Amino acid sequence: MSTPRKASDGAIRSFAKKAARGAARRMKEFGQVEPEGFDLSAVPSADIALYFADGPQKLYQLTQWLPVFEANADMTTIVVVRHIETYRELLSRTSLRVLLVPRYEILMALYDRADFHAVIYVNNGWTNFQSLSFQQAVHIHVNHGESDKICMVSNQAKAYDKVFVAGEAAVRRHAAALAWFDPMHLVRVGRPQLDLAVPAAVPPHPGPTITYAPTWEGEDDANNYTSVDRYGPAIVAAALAQPGARVLYKPHPRVAESDDAGVAKGHAQILRAMDAAVSQDPSGGHRVLLDADVLGVIQCTDLMIADVSSVTLDHLYLRPEAPLVLTDRRSDRARLLDDAPVASGAHVVDEGSIGTLGEDLARLLAEDSQRDRRRELRDFYFDSLEPGQSTERFWGELSSAIHHHDAALRDLSRVRVIEEKA
Repeated sequence: MSTPRKASDGAIRSFAKKAARGAARRMKEFGQVEPEGFDLSAVPSADIALYFADGPQKLYQLTQWLPVFEANADMTTIVVVRHIETYRELLSRTSLRVLLVPRYEILMALYDRADFHAVIYVNNGWTNFQSLSFQQAVHIHVNHGESDKICMVSNQAKAYDKVFVAGEAAVRRHAAALAWFDPMHLVRVGRPQLDLAVPAAVPPHPGPTITYAPTWEGEDDANNYTSVDRYGPAIVAAALAQPGARVLYKPHPRVAESDDAGVAKGHAQILRAMDAAVSQDPSGGHRVLLDADVLGVIQCTDLMIADVSSVTLDHLYLRPEAPLVLTDRRSDRARLLDDAPVASGAHVVDEGSIGTLGEDLARLLAEDSQRDRRRELRDFYFDSLEPGQSTERFWGELSSAIHHHDAALRDLSRVRVIEEKA
């Protein structure tokens, strides 16, 4: 692909070399070693920049997208990071080329030099706005999951050329939350990560497998959907009480490192309960899976207990035939149904129902009365896409966005030429 450039190649090369030398000097001053591949003069041409500016604690937002881009041989992707520890960790986790670009001037030089046609964003980090300064590529936000959390909709969505979402639920979510937002910016693509072939996290089990997969407490109270502090130990106790059932505990990666006192206490109590269950019945198959791929865990799950999060909806897509239990830390059923439509196809755990969860789990395992409703909800959230179709639509829409943006750039270039001649 080729698009017009405002600066000459010679000017870009000169700026890139100066910027690279300056960044290398600053890194050495701070005791950092210049990473291999930092020389901008060696950057190859690429179609896509997969941009991520945060530290390693948020890498889960990016890593779920890496296999999607690694699997495409028709378009070249380079991962652009701004944090040196993120850079070091990614080198062993992806086959894509990773470039560390700590300074803004280096970032702009890189974008010009690599001739990117699309920049992809997996979150709303504040330095995304530095990247958005680049005018020669189409900027697309893809987020890092499909969820009913309030953080899934941000006024920052207005800054991107396109916002790729899973389906109708996300479209309505944006319409309900944002004023003066053009819905034409939204593009439905399903969730390509759910098309990936992920191995099962645990071996088969003769009885039912119950998974408790809570989320973390979020950045503030409005984004706090975790059940770990309020219901976590009671949930695990009720699950372990089910005869012949295997219990898996798969918390969000940030639960284990939480500095929230309630979450830390609940997590510790759950770990003790799981350890005791393993000691009492070593053949029961109970497992704590802190580092497992949650998609591999879902494959093995016959009943999922989770919070308002992407796990809930991933389970809905991958295992619509398996019962779903949704927690509500605010015990406000009307608000829950309004904010998270998936609740209409799930058993809800709140202050009023946590005391009978043991009996409720037994009933759900014996008789599933909400299976048809979950299939309707699956279509609502994921645009009626079947496995494989999300990936096809994602790349089709991305290619289309690049094509139309490049064409618009060519039109602008022709207008400038005409104006200069006039």
